[in-house]
Amino acid sequence: MPLFKRKTQVQGKLRLKKGDEVVVLAGKDKGKRGKIIETMPDAGKVIVDGVNIVTRHQRPRAATRSTPKTQTGTIKKPAPMAGGKVMLVCPHCSKPAKTSILITDEGAKARVCKLCHQAVDAT
Repeated sequence: MPLFKRKTQVQGKLRLKKGDEVVVLAGKDKGKRGKIIETMPDAGKVIVDGVNIVTRHQRPRAATRSTPKTQTGTIKKPAPMAGGKVMLVCPHCSKPAKTSILITDEGAKARVCKLCHQAVDAT
């Protein structure tokens, strides 16, 4: 039996950023759209607003100076989901689309929609 758990290696890169609008491709929330709240590139996961909602039960605790009063009872919050289960929605054509990387004249990288050939990044 190993002494510690190994982290699972993620294949490929997570080509999504915080604030991107995505559509869910698989799972209980298939077809829902939402904005990315947080990305976890090492784990290959994203947290999408209003998608993959889970219920957590928080015990009431006394508020001290170091720990302010937190919400107690049942808390509904979005849980992380795999980055491969979501697809970026192009802001120009508003369709789920794959992206490619284009190197601009200044040498910066930009994501480009493969359907409408417009830059996805708002620059």
